[in-house]
Amino acid sequence: MAHPSGGPAGTDTFPALCGHTHLFPGARCRVQGLPDPQAFAAEPRPLDVDLRFSDGVIVAARLLTEPGEDAVVLTVPARTTAAGTRIDARVWRVRDLVVREGADVELVVGALRGS
Repeated sequence: MAHPSGGPAGTDTFPALCGHTHLFPGARCRVQGLPDPQAFAAEPRPLDVDLRFSDGVIVAARLLTEPGEDAVVLTVPARTTAAGTRIDARVWRVRDLVVREGADVELVVGALRGS
């Protein structure tokens, strides 16, 4: 299947809009600008994303596939919310990838890896 080769304006990073100031099991983020969202949701590949949280904080993160498993994880570095709360680096399992209206791919966060 065809996979995206680059983000908007020729970059390799795609925006991912998050509805909250932090991630938790069940949180949703919408990855935007993928050239073939259906193919990506069906067969994900490693992808750099800019998580854009509801408080305006933007964090460079990465979607990865786990070797030997049919699983996708989201690696997020340590960061500070706009309110000053420090959040440690985390690796989240991605519970689901769904194509939504407007060709966004919604990712649903699962448990922390290792939990």
